Amino acid sequence: MVQRLLSPGEIESLDHNTIPRLVLPQPGVLFSARAARLRQLAAGGVPGIPAPESLHGYLLLMAALADAQAKIAPATIPPLPSLDAIETALAHNMPPLPVSGPRPAGWRAVYLALLDMLDTSGQPQLAAVLQDLRALPEAELEGCADAVLAEFGEGINPLHAPFVAAALQVLWTSHASQLDASRVQPPVTGALCPVCGSHPVASVIRIGGQAQGYRYLHCGICASEWHMVRVKCSCCEKNARIAYQSLDQPEEASASKAQDPSRVARAETCDDCHSYRKVFNQEHDFMVEPLADDLASLALDVLVTEAGYARGSVNPLLWLGSE
Repeated sequence: MVQRLLSPGEIESLDHNTIPRLVLPQPGVLFSARAARLRQLAAGGVPGIPAPESLHGYLLLMAALADAQAKIAPATIPPLPSLDAIETALAHNMPPLPVSGPRPAGWRAVYLALLDMLDTSGQPQLAAVLQDLRALPEAELEGCADAVLAEFGEGINPLHAPFVAAALQVLWTSHASQLDASRVQPPVTGALCPVCGSHPVASVIRIGGQAQGYRYLHCGICASEWHMVRVKCSCCEKNARIAYQSLDQPEEASASKAQDPSRVARAETCDDCHSYRKVFNQEHDFMVEPLADDLASLALDVLVTEAGYARGSVNPLLWLGSE
């Protein structure tokens, strides 16, 4: 049966109240799934995302970091900001857990717990880095956290930043998981996370239930996912000049339309703002994990940036530093 494709205007006019508008994270499940996906990517087990061999060691290191996040997440249930602060934010369509402004003082305890867990992970190559991370002066540690949350890479230490980001992820996902999704209001711009105000790291086409076939943006800090129609640029929100770029795949790899490796990871480019963000499609790979897949698909970044497009946001687990 041939289905008629809806026009952009028809898609915009659909009643989206029947689909999950916001999906809050489940920290324990999230980090465990991310660790497993990173190992699968490092082993070359994802045909649609052929991670280069030079990246395999880093993917395995980030898998160990995600394992540590998963282990400390159940014990990391920090109190939410005051009810008054949350209510005020919701009343003004502002993120209830903003990454801007003062951080919860307990974040440093989460950071140290993460380092302690990594100490027991059997990763001897981390010993020197963990020693440096523990010795960071408070001002330098807080400055690194500021830079991570602001996505400001200039001057940041690329060795320290992923570990600082990982601690912040544990804190913010734990906070986000305690919210009532039905009360969180969409912000003025759909290009920012309605929970914490961060940029999405990537978008993902979900499958199953009411979310079947819908596109969600995935927050790199709190891991919340919010719906955005598939005809919009997730950076400037225009929809007239959108295109999709993907890596070439062997002909035999695309034999099945239901499991097409060329459609697992694509870059959505916009000729209005000249930016791009990746789209990962669960319809073609059930195990898609946006942050892990984004990290492993650097070849796609190279392809698109060489074509003149700028990346829309950073991946919190990869900082290249300033040149």
